[in-house]
Amino acid sequence: MSSRVEVALKDGVRDSRGERIKREIEHFLHLKVKQVRTIDVYTVDAALTREELEAAASGPFCDPVIQSYSVDLPQASGFDWAVEVGFRPGVTDNIGRTAGEAVSYLIQRPLADSEAVYSSVQYLLTGDLSNEQVEKIATGLLCNTLIQRYSIMSAADFMARRGFPVTVPKVTGETKGQVREIDLEVSDEELLRISKDGVLALTLEEMKIIQTHYRDPQVLAERSKQGLGSKPTDVELECLAQTWSEHCKHKIFAGTVQYEDENGNKQEIKSLFKSYIQRVTKEVRQNMGDKDFCLSVFKDNAGVITFDENNSLVFKVETHNSPSALDPYGGALTGIVGVNRDPFGTGQGSKLIFNTDVFCFADPFYDKPLPARLLHPRRIFEGVVEGVEHGGNKSGIPTVNGSIVFDERFAGKPLVFCGTAGMMPARVNGIPGHEKSIKPGDLIVMAGGRIGKDGIHGATFSSEELNENSPVTAVQIGDPITQKRMFDFLIRARDKGLYRFITDNGAGGLSSSIGEMAGECNGCRMDLAKAPLKYPGLNPWEILISEAQERMSMAVPPEKLDEFMAMSKRFGVESTVLGEFTDSGTFHIQYGEATVAWLPMEFMHEGLPPMQIPAKWQPPVTPEAPAQHKEDWTADLLGLLGQLNICSKESVVRRYDHEVQGGSVVKPFTGVTNDGPSDAAVVRPILDSYKGVVVSHGICPRYSDIDAYHMAANAIDEALRNYVAVGGNPEHWAGLDNFCWCDPVLSEKTPDGPYKMAQLVRANQALLDYCVPLNLPLISGKDSMKNDFYDGSTKISIPPTLLFSVIGTIPDIRNAVTMDFKRPGDIICLLGATKDELGGSEYLAMQGYTGNKVPKVDLASALARYKALHQAIMNGLVASCHDLSDGGLAVALAESSFSGGFGCRVELGNVHFEGDQRYRTDEVLLFSESASRLLVTVHPAQWSAFEEAMAGTTFSQIGQVADTDMVSIAGLEGKTVLHSSLKQLKEAWQATLREL
Repeated sequence: MSSRVEVALKDGVRDSRGERIKREIEHFLHLKVKQVRTIDVYTVDAALTREELEAAASGPFCDPVIQSYSVDLPQASGFDWAVEVGFRPGVTDNIGRTAGEAVSYLIQRPLADSEAVYSSVQYLLTGDLSNEQVEKIATGLLCNTLIQRYSIMSAADFMARRGFPVTVPKVTGETKGQVREIDLEVSDEELLRISKDGVLALTLEEMKIIQTHYRDPQVLAERSKQGLGSKPTDVELECLAQTWSEHCKHKIFAGTVQYEDENGNKQEIKSLFKSYIQRVTKEVRQNMGDKDFCLSVFKDNAGVITFDENNSLVFKVETHNSPSALDPYGGALTGIVGVNRDPFGTGQGSKLIFNTDVFCFADPFYDKPLPARLLHPRRIFEGVVEGVEHGGNKSGIPTVNGSIVFDERFAGKPLVFCGTAGMMPARVNGIPGHEKSIKPGDLIVMAGGRIGKDGIHGATFSSEELNENSPVTAVQIGDPITQKRMFDFLIRARDKGLYRFITDNGAGGLSSSIGEMAGECNGCRMDLAKAPLKYPGLNPWEILISEAQERMSMAVPPEKLDEFMAMSKRFGVESTVLGEFTDSGTFHIQYGEATVAWLPMEFMHEGLPPMQIPAKWQPPVTPEAPAQHKEDWTADLLGLLGQLNICSKESVVRRYDHEVQGGSVVKPFTGVTNDGPSDAAVVRPILDSYKGVVVSHGICPRYSDIDAYHMAANAIDEALRNYVAVGGNPEHWAGLDNFCWCDPVLSEKTPDGPYKMAQLVRANQALLDYCVPLNLPLISGKDSMKNDFYDGSTKISIPPTLLFSVIGTIPDIRNAVTMDFKRPGDIICLLGATKDELGGSEYLAMQGYTGNKVPKVDLASALARYKALHQAIMNGLVASCHDLSDGGLAVALAESSFSGGFGCRVELGNVHFEGDQRYRTDEVLLFSESASRLLVTVHPAQWSAFEEAMAGTTFSQIGQVADTDMVSIAGLEGKTVLHSSLKQLKEAWQATLREL
């Protein structure tokens, strides 16, 4: 018996959700509506008495102060159209699941497997709208049809039918347990069709490798012993597709590249990862000798370095671009809760201490036509922001650092970087915390959420460009509450030594997590029929590859199982034994008594030969912007401060909790009114210690339009100067690289693949060239290589992007420095040299140009500067420090001034300039984005000591903090060329995104 509970706001209570929807209908769809009201709906598909239904409706479902409820009666009245939106069958419904738990507590019995609660929202529209217009509102704004269903009803029909009918979104279709054999003895065209129709993302070559495997007489003989035929089962084919996907296997980074530079010089590169990224860390660790602080790199879910003698620091940054393009809220929420599981599942497990996130969007005010499948950038913006907010805040993990980058090319696919750090005991039960192992005979145990249809083909879908056929089921919806409960249980189990190995169920679900774990001992046997499901109806292949969230896999010694399961029950976490690890050399999957997959471990993990990828570099040349000569640059600065990549992101950042856990020291905003932009975050993870963690990042995708080599070098440098600006120790820093690239593989739809691949090669060369001399080990990373949209006629590719994150320590958080000016009379000093490097700058972009003179990092001078500055900060000689990046010196001066509440007087004639003196102009000195520069202020009494500390580095005294509300800059001829009040500057900086 199913019942329907409706919960509406009482008369006179403001419906802020409805008001937001009304604004968005008018903004995005250009339709006029008089009013939008909303009602929450709970469909209770459970055997409850009327009294129990009333108790649930009046209790957990309803806030009696502001809401009213009804059971099996409609609440809606006074509207023209009603639209009801709920999740499709098989998609995670967090609100419904939580409502179901609340009902269980209330009736004091668990709901049966066949019972559930489903949530939906009813939107009541008032206005002169046609049915077609309401359909447009439903599909264009209210409902993401990939994961949601909707119903539309006019007021007349609504009244005649007495509201919407009770509908239960149950999964129907295939019989549970069905296994199919796939005939691969077909034509090449048919092989490709099998791959495409199955969302396998396997190339013809890869399909033929699998075809050949199933022709091997020895393989066939072994399969016969298991009761299997000569054709692969769907379980096996799906498992191989996940394991061999670009998302999991990183085929492009592991491929063999034939690289040709602009002079015709050729080079064969066997694995970008091994040749550059892994090589960086190997050489740095050799250089560090006994000062090596790396503990675990490139072999676990996250990187691990030392923190102090009792604790280790764990860090990982992931991307969740493709799902966020389809469902911004669900995709981004899954991104943050998913990356939480990486540090948690590293070594024997770590306690999570902070999140960091970086988003890349198209202009939220985008007003050009978009391909039909693409969501408007503002909808993506708002959904991603909300998803990460809900995932982070509800997990009790502070979000301490981040950025938002805008470029119209991110309309094709947004970039959603989510990062998490954790603290791990240096030793757990006598074993180093970062070490773990599996022994044959250990039990396969899965803990946390149940398996559903959501997240099926997530890994393979993310390995292709977004297109009109991208699957509904690829998107997962995370549940931070369930995950937090699981984390609390597993940390306790770790401390008691109840498991030997732990990892997360990420891309590819059980196929990847157990497949990788089985590699530790060379085999496993797992029964999918034992897996806990959200609902009946899943086939074995779906159970194996589903990426449904909030799940971890453990290797539990048999003698520890009873204690593990008892603790799991006490914490309210579901744990299930699925099988055991073996040394059979085989990935052996059963469904009940029947074997449904039998894959040799070697073929599964090593059977794929490296890709052969051509790459040819040719430096692009773009039109140069004409030099500007003005007497007043004030309007240019105000315009820059309002640019999307420079303006305040406070309306977004304030939605994230950075205070939970109580360790935030340098927060996302700083200054006299706490609204100035911090350069990096400082966190105190152990509250009875003054030692801190510093985290920063650099990202500058526009530079790749000139040269991806210098884009990467500048991303590294930006992250480092942000790190040292707050007091980070350059003797204890580590890097993490996240590559997001457009498809660089030559094909019919990517004819410029060799150029894009050459860009990737050059970016990796920069990592090697800069990180090794900096003694900057790379400890982890990720790549996402298919960030394109293609619908057969329109292709939108992102700019090649490297997010470079830096994590390390500050010896004493009491010495941390912020970017705001502190007092009148302080000396303003510019560290580093300014050059004629406006290429790729925000200043040129504002004029519609790219330019060619990209900033180039001077490695030796930068490192000397950073080390000297760190000592000056530790000695208390620096009052404020702010890095120069987007907008150059003019923007940095404005930000430090209005953040501190003090004006300044600056003379451009004192700025140290390097290069051809013909280009030493006010324009260049104000807006060049030359690398490795920082703006510091020093109290006059400390100036001599500061000069001594910075001896041997380039710096110039350019002005003084003033007891006024004006920023005043004199040009090279001595005349004032920029003059503006702090109020005017701050308003220009804050206005652009204030209302988003």
